Formats: sequence, structure tokens, C-alpha cells
Amino acid sequence: MAYKAAHLAFKSRWHKTDEELCRHSMSFILHTAIRNDFFQSYLYLLEKLPLVKLYALTSQVINGEMQFYARAKHFYREVPATEEGMMGDYIELSNTDIESSREFLRKFVGGVGKAGTNRALDCGSGIGRISKHVLLPVFKSVELVDMMENFLAEVPNYLQGKEDRVEMYYCKSLQEFTPAPQRYDVIWIQWVSGYLTDKDLLEFLIRCQNGLKDNGVIILKDNVAREGCILDCLDSSVIRDLNILRSLIEMSGLTILREERQEGFPEQCVPVWMLAMQKGSVHS
Repeated sequence: MAYKAAHLAFKSRWHKTDEELCRHSMSFILHTAIRNDFFQSYLYLLEKLPLVKLYALTSQVINGEMQFYARAKHFYREVPATEEGMMGDYIELSNTDIESSREFLRKFVGGVGKAGTNRALDCGSGIGRISKHVLLPVFKSVELVDMMENFLAEVPNYLQGKEDRVEMYYCKSLQEFTPAPQRYDVIWIQWVSGYLTDKDLLEFLIRCQNGLKDNGVIILKDNVAREGCILDCLDSSVIRDLNILRSLIEMSGLTILREERQEGFPEQCVPVWMLAMQKGSVHS
């Protein structure tokens, strides 16, 4: 019911568009792209943006990729492979972020019935900021996946002596990446879920489940909209609200173990939330 208005707006707007452009083949492509790749997020955005503005982000193709993904890659080519680059000019928030992440992680690893501490996967790792400060102090080894080759190339220098505990580097976008079956105790996904369409985020979460060991946990940490969905055309990403995220998680078959809002960030910042998920668990 929460998105009934958006759904009706979509139907009304599409009906009008179809009448006006019914002889244009791209009209059908646009409809199909939105229907297949974007669920609640873009139904919400349809209430806020003209349909033609969404067209460029959903239908056009550059080098075999949707514009949504191609624009993100273009943006990150200009981002330096440094901590400052990873934090998007909010380097002063890095320590606060790290401390909260460490505390949240401790709730789910070590001990009976909790995740093990053998191996973690750092998704959207960049140069390895989370691996260095959050994962490697806990896990024997880590693996990193990121779409930018220059970020991964900087990891050995950035880890400063801990690089031998990196088992694998995967230079792939998450929509193209499949974790190895039953390999990871924890899969950490931070500040990268917004670069996936709803469809691809859902499918990635499903694939991540298969990559977990017994009692393994997926932790997603990201910006969360106060209501609905926010589109950032600069870096080609979306910020979803908690209801949209919960809906995608539920559709993936995962159960949310715990949700916590990041504390200590300035009020003017977009809220950041941490969600711990597990397959076949009871909500607590």
C-alpha cells in the first residue's frame, strides 16, 4: 500500500506516454527497462521526476552497459585512490564510521551460534579502508571486490604489512560478481548498494546467501533516505529509504537480525544505517 500512489502515477504517466509515443520503439524499451530493473525505488522517483529524465538512466547503452552503471564508472575514474577519495571529502567522519562498524560487527562474530572469524568479503572495497580498520582486526583473511582496478592496485600499499592476508582481489562490479559457495563468515557491503538497480541488488543479495558459511552474516551499511528514494545524477546512484531496503531484503529471502543508525554524523548528512542479515534466522 505504501507505493500504491507511485504505482498509479506510473500507470497514468505510462498510459499517456504510450499514447503519444506508441509508434516509437524506444517507448517500449523504456517501459521494459523500468519494469525489469527498478522496483519501488523508481516507482517513487516517477512521482518526482519527468519520465524523460529517467530514460537516460534506464535505457541508453554505453559500451554494452546501462547508462546507470556507465556513469558511475566514469565518476569514479576521477576519484583518487586515497582515504579522502573513499570518504568523498568527509574524511573527518572516517574514525566515527570505523568505530561504529567495529562495535556493530562484534555483535555477530565469535562465540556459539555466531559467525566465524576465518574469512570476510569486502564488497565495493575501494582501497580497502573497511578491510584494514574493521575486518582484518577480526578475521584471519579477507577478499576484496571492486569495479575500479586502480583502487585495488593501491590496496597492498594502503594495508601496510597486512596485504599478505588478502586472499583474492576481484575486479568486478557487484551486478556481475558471484561469491564462491559457502566461503565467507561475513560479507560486508558498505556505501555501494546504491550503485545497483533494485533488480541487481536483489539478485546480488540472493547470490551472497549462497556465499555464506553456517551462521554467516551479511552486513549492509549505507546512506538511507528519510522517505522514498533520492537519485544522485552526479555519481549515478540512488539512496533508498528503510522500507525499500527492507522490502528488497525480504524478497531475497534474508532475515534482518538487527538495524542500527550510525551515530555521531552531522545532522545535515544523509542518515546512515547498518543492517545485519542472515538466511533462515528468526528476527531479534
